[in-house]
Amino acid sequence: MSTIPINTQESPPFLLDLIYRLKVKDVMTHEVITARRETPLRQIQYIMKEKGITGVPITDDEGKRLFGIVSMDDIIRALDGGYIQDPAERWMSRNLIVLEDDMPLQFAISYLDKFRYGRFPVLNKDRELVGIITSRDIIIALLVEVNKEVEKLEQRIVQPPSRPGEEARLLYHVRKYDFENAGKASAGIKKLLLERNLDPKTLRRISVAAYELEMNLVVHSEGGTLSFRMEKDRVEIEAKDRGPGIPDVEQAMEEGFSTANEWIRSLGFGAGMGLPNAKRVSDEFTIDSRVGEGTTVRAVIYLPK
Repeated sequence: MSTIPINTQESPPFLLDLIYRLKVKDVMTHEVITARRETPLRQIQYIMKEKGITGVPITDDEGKRLFGIVSMDDIIRALDGGYIQDPAERWMSRNLIVLEDDMPLQFAISYLDKFRYGRFPVLNKDRELVGIITSRDIIIALLVEVNKEVEKLEQRIVQPPSRPGEEARLLYHVRKYDFENAGKASAGIKKLLLERNLDPKTLRRISVAAYELEMNLVVHSEGGTLSFRMEKDRVEIEAKDRGPGIPDVEQAMEEGFSTANEWIRSLGFGAGMGLPNAKRVSDEFTIDSRVGEGTTVRAVIYLPK
């Protein structure tokens, strides 16, 4: 099975924006062709030929509960082994790897590359089968979205660091759920500060604030920018996103409060300590948020004389 040729280090920014903005449910095939456990493999073979597909999920009568999947490889083995008339239940694959419909498209691309399967069933939060996704689905969806975005591309520029001894400004674009590149912005800020020979205590405070605000963009926003400004007596870090906004800022500042879903928590993120940690290391800390519009968080740390 060929993989989708997307390199998260070298691909154009607008393409990476798409794969982190789109969700599996935006790309998957919603009308899934299924079969029952008692369906003979021969009949499933006919279904594959007629519909031009290479895999059929095996479900209950309502088509919601997923029991397994029969692939083209299963049919070929059945033909070779002489058991093509057996029911699907006997030979279907039961140890399935599935995706959730609310996952970012990047997860589907990673799964296709890692497991080399031709397709993945997609379940909703109630564990019901709601779709199926293939590499063809992803490529077609990306082509359609690229055509829509061509006229609306924004030029994304990361400002180069200033020379030692000068004031400095940095700007980073952070994408939603981009866990592969998460931390690169705060690492770039730390590198600049090391070059300035900043004292270790202040360096640590700035690094913590930058990292927590960057990860807050990755986990909880629709993507945005992390800007860094260093003056003679202070450092200001600003995280600005495009939504969804914070309904209750006071609640969001409580330690342990988090709106992250289960699969984000399973990755080790979304513990509800990001904003409180950033505030703890800051001398000034403000949040300006509007539901549906976005959030701007500013952290200021004074530099020692």
